[in-house]
Amino acid sequence: MSAALDPFTGAVPDAVVARLRGARHVLAVGHEHPDGDTLGASLAVALLAEALGSSATPLCSNPVPDLYGFLPGMDRFRTDPEPGVGYDLIVVSDCGTLDRVGEVRSRHPDLFARLPLVVIDHHASNDATGPADWIDPGAAATCEMVALLAARLGVPLSAADGALASALMAGIVMDTATFAHPNATPRTLAVSAALVAAGAPLSEISRRLYRSKPDAQLRLFGRVLDRLQTGPGGHVIWSTLLEGDLAATGTNPAHSEGIIDLLAQSETADVAILFKEEGPRTRISVRTKPDGVDATVLTGRFGGGGHARAAGATLEHPVAEARPIVLAEAERLAAAVAR
Repeated sequence: MSAALDPFTGAVPDAVVARLRGARHVLAVGHEHPDGDTLGASLAVALLAEALGSSATPLCSNPVPDLYGFLPGMDRFRTDPEPGVGYDLIVVSDCGTLDRVGEVRSRHPDLFARLPLVVIDHHASNDATGPADWIDPGAAATCEMVALLAARLGVPLSAADGALASALMAGIVMDTATFAHPNATPRTLAVSAALVAAGAPLSEISRRLYRSKPDAQLRLFGRVLDRLQTGPGGHVIWSTLLEGDLAATGTNPAHSEGIIDLLAQSETADVAILFKEEGPRTRISVRTKPDGVDATVLTGRFGGGGHARAAGATLEHPVAEARPIVLAEAERLAAAVAR
């Protein structure tokens, strides 16, 4: 089934293949506050390592959100490395910078400093240049890249009783909104077709990730959408998620997944921004329209990054202070867009 991807496997660096083949105990790391792409890619890397005869531990700083609990293998994730295991390779997936790994990196600094590293990522803002760093901004999802890695390694996409294909499909579905975003390319569709052929339940994954939400999450969406505001001319649209919203609705930060995509459906706005209150800090999620503001330019002003159409950043300011700073920059960039 992986043979259909053979025309694309030349994109996989030899150094990535060599390090995976040479490892015996792999730590497969995703980013903090994980989403479908980092979870799918990290689990898939662990499954690939095991298919090659190694042991592997999938890891994220934060627990897996309930949203992804239906996917086989998600219960394997740990928030810290397994004690007593002699890890000899770290593979970091879907992290625009190593800081995105989160608190687990600061809890185990020696491990992250000492072990050889592979970075697999599709964020355009990622400037990693290590000998085994693979950055491909043309990939719709890191899971698209890991699927090519599986093909290059000769591991069937149907491996692990279908868990590999399902994990990779989930990441692609999440990062393309089931192929609705312009980042879905012919290669993305070829990879997805191969995953479906290997048994990935595309329809079920799409339904669970995009068309099925607990009532509490819908109430959270309602509170945030009720705060919807637009700037002069309607070119910037935004809303704010307060910590009190989570308490009032009985939700957690993972339930905010999808709010920014609703804001981005505005007919008139070039820039959509969701401000998330995180104690004394503020996290922003940004979406922009094709041929408009580059989201990485806006978030880059505040130390963030991502993709041209979707990016994020964290500001060391409370939300009431962060909001006017970000909105002023967003309005400036939106005003420069030719219409």
